[in-house]
Amino acid sequence: MPYSGAILPFNTSDRVPKSSLLLAVLLVGCSMITSTTFGYDASMVNGLNILPSYANYFNTNNTVNLSLNTASVWIGGILAGLSFGKVTDIIGRRPSLFWAAIITLFAVILQTAAQNVGMFVAARILIGYGTSASALTGPAYLAETLPFKWRGWGLGIFNDFYYVGGLIAAGITYATSFWSSTWAWRLPSAIQGIFSIMCIIILPFIPESPRWLVYQGRTEEALRVVARTHSNGDMNDPITITQYKEIIDTIDYEKNTAKPLSMTQMVKTPSARKRVILCTSVAVFSTLAGNVIVSYYLGSMLDNAGIKDTTTQLQINVILNAFCLVCALVGTYYIDRIGRKATALISISSLTVFLFLVGALTKLYGNSTNNAGIYATVAMIFLFQGAYSFGWTPLLYVYPPEVLNYAIRANGMGVLQLALNGTALMAVFAFPFALADIGWKTYMINAAWDALEVPFVWWYWVETAGKTLEEIDELLDGVKHSNAPDLEQVMRGEVQAGRERGSLEIEKSVVVAGDGKE
Repeated sequence: MPYSGAILPFNTSDRVPKSSLLLAVLLVGCSMITSTTFGYDASMVNGLNILPSYANYFNTNNTVNLSLNTASVWIGGILAGLSFGKVTDIIGRRPSLFWAAIITLFAVILQTAAQNVGMFVAARILIGYGTSASALTGPAYLAETLPFKWRGWGLGIFNDFYYVGGLIAAGITYATSFWSSTWAWRLPSAIQGIFSIMCIIILPFIPESPRWLVYQGRTEEALRVVARTHSNGDMNDPITITQYKEIIDTIDYEKNTAKPLSMTQMVKTPSARKRVILCTSVAVFSTLAGNVIVSYYLGSMLDNAGIKDTTTQLQINVILNAFCLVCALVGTYYIDRIGRKATALISISSLTVFLFLVGALTKLYGNSTNNAGIYATVAMIFLFQGAYSFGWTPLLYVYPPEVLNYAIRANGMGVLQLALNGTALMAVFAFPFALADIGWKTYMINAAWDALEVPFVWWYWVETAGKTLEEIDELLDGVKHSNAPDLEQVMRGEVQAGRERGSLEIEKSVVVAGDGKE
């Protein structure tokens, strides 16, 4: 029996705008607010780790306490990766975003009120669950709902707003750093809940994923959503008809696959395994690129570089987040123009060089009074983060939902979160000890790992730019599971699509070069 979606405490059918442009803005707006929460959280903790009032309250001068308070968020992320993909498939994409926001909001209240390390860590685990649940659902939802011409931009900017949250948190923690009371860290914690509230406010005005609706047998609703997202509500528009037919045919094919939506489906066939490997490679490569050190332990990096003043470190944190946001937006702009693979290769190659230079300059000038050398190190940290932001920030949530087909998309995004949070948990726990014990060598080891990522991406990745989710199947399965023409052919006028008497009819036009006649 098809699921009705009643678990969401509001109905949206009359509130969804018919303007495709306005709807795209609302879709991206709701989803990017969820990533703003995660970016805010990372930058806030980075700032809190620098604040004396926070360090004294939780005794984070103890490396174990520092690692536990910082890394506990990833424990919640691992739990979300294991469980929330199935939830998203069962109750739908929109309701999943709603409940993820509710969990995050509750956790923020708990974190703000924390009285000891145990209470703070429990709140951090719940925040990790809620934000990772949003990060699991949001990209799948956007990929399935946005028109493909806006998909790269929409999914890219989804994660770009990580730095918007980071910039806001950096500014707030800098402002509260002059306070001596516990509100120096409680207020930044409380403000984090605003983003979840904003997400909940937007949800009544956006539709459910058309692909989820088709899978539930709610095909007429799905057609209305496709029309609203592609053609301002015109259900007879050729582009709407073509995209709808692709979805219908492909979902019908996948529903007839043994045990669809199950975890075993992800390893059943060579193409499914390749999809999961591609998805997982994004999580592992982006997390272990070295950005975790900068994102959570910038203070330690700057200490090693020779900048030990708390106010200066917090100022650098603000400027760095602003710089990274600009680089991420530039990467998002180019991701459709130069393609996913080229973006990844430029990013990995550049950040590897800059991380080697961070290590070398830290060794040479870390304990010196040479201001030129110290600020050269800071410049390399900025360039490293800029190169990372150009590629991995947009790619993290653009590429995985594209290479995963519907039958494994939600569970595959769960695997992404599991790999992302698992590797991050390891890195966030390990890096403080590495920085304390081997210092600059940590960067060299990390950069050597980054160099190994380049040949893998060059050889194994497939290019997904310029194709609908159903057309990407042909790259990985060797066949497209629909007889509908490619959407770009319809947009160029090479193929005509019509809808007559409630059925779909696709007609191919042969254009004679030179005179334009059929």
